[in-house]
Amino acid sequence: MESEPRNTRIIIADSEAIFRAGMSKIFAYEPDLEVVAQTDTLSQTLTTIAEIEADVVLFEAGLSLTPAEAVTDVVNRALPGAKVILIAQRSSEHETVDFLRRGVRGILTRSVSPELLVRCVRKVSAGETWLDNQGVNWIIDAYRSQAQLVGGKSPLRFSEKEMLIISGVTQGLKNKDIAVQVGTTEQVVKNYLRKIYDKLGVADRLELALYSMHRKLTDGYAAQTLSSGAERKPAGGAAVLANGSMAAQSENPAEEGTSERSEKS
Repeated sequence: MESEPRNTRIIIADSEAIFRAGMSKIFAYEPDLEVVAQTDTLSQTLTTIAEIEADVVLFEAGLSLTPAEAVTDVVNRALPGAKVILIAQRSSEHETVDFLRRGVRGILTRSVSPELLVRCVRKVSAGETWLDNQGVNWIIDAYRSQAQLVGGKSPLRFSEKEMLIISGVTQGLKNKDIAVQVGTTEQVVKNYLRKIYDKLGVADRLELALYSMHRKLTDGYAAQTLSSGAERKPAGGAAVLANGSMAAQSENPAEEGTSERSEKS
């Protein structure tokens, strides 16, 4: 007999009690979402996320005067499996890219509607990255700038194993799935990825996947990496799905906070 799916466990870290209460009430109406802890200071948050298991941590940027450093601390201190969603008043292009590179899996503003808040938590918990349409455009622009810098260098050469790993990342496979396809261990895949990042001058899986799709690095390798029928799943935190599309809040141009016109992402 199969066991029932486990609820998505949420930690809310926010300085405003009314905002925490509002989010808790929203999640209370969802049978698959469960708030397991609430905090209102950075120090309390760091202690809580290191002791209580959670799938998603909703972290207010305003809990620290230096949000970027705080995000790094939260991502590093959280127990394995926890994914961080940042709640910010606003986020510039530089900040958005920086937050993602530091491990944030989603960015929301306080004006987010209840429907989009719930959708965001479910998507991030499932392994996707959640951004509004502007955020997606910023990430693409940042990639293009990086690609132009790398483009002036001599052509790079990759081994067969490196190409298979790049293909797996581009298709959205997790490291453990890539390891099975390549015939190696998950740790070896991680080691190869670090070398690939250095070769291309990219920072993470997101930039690697974008670079790969733009330069068509993996043409001819997709069939090999999926030869055993591995399911195409979003690679831990990458905002590039198996079909090469960006995971945004909605499929139409509607911005967050206008849920009445938003479609399912």
